[in-house]
Amino acid sequence: MSMLRYIELKSGSKGNGPAWIGRVSLSRTKTTVYFNGRALKRVKGGGISSNYFDIVSGEAFWVSGIKKNGEDRHWAGSGHVLIEAAAVPEYLALRNLKTLDGSRYKITESIVQTDIAKFKEIENRSSWDSHVEEDA
Repeated sequence: MSMLRYIELKSGSKGNGPAWIGRVSLSRTKTTVYFNGRALKRVKGGGISSNYFDIVSGEAFWVSGIKKNGEDRHWAGSGHVLIEAAAVPEYLALRNLKTLDGSRYKITESIVQTDIAKFKEIENRSSWDSHVEEDA
């Protein structure tokens, strides 16, 4: 399943971290978001400043649906939001816009595909390793 999402790096950013709008893939359970070469796992119990973490780096992220008013970035945050080139038509339609505001958005072609199989293997190995440690 894939869908359009807002993704923002929260670790070490003070609300000004890099942010993207792009198509993500979801795991079957919808607890993992695959985007731009990363696997982002939902934080159990939710979070105030972040709701997902990168399963490899541990970095914190905010992932959410697209707001129709365009106010995806936290009110105190700043910086351009990078929007995946292939997602621009869908984003414009969702927001009922004809063009993007160049002062807020920059179109990017640099979003990379995510090797979902690699991350599933990492997650399965991590679950198995922690299970083995508990049994020891």
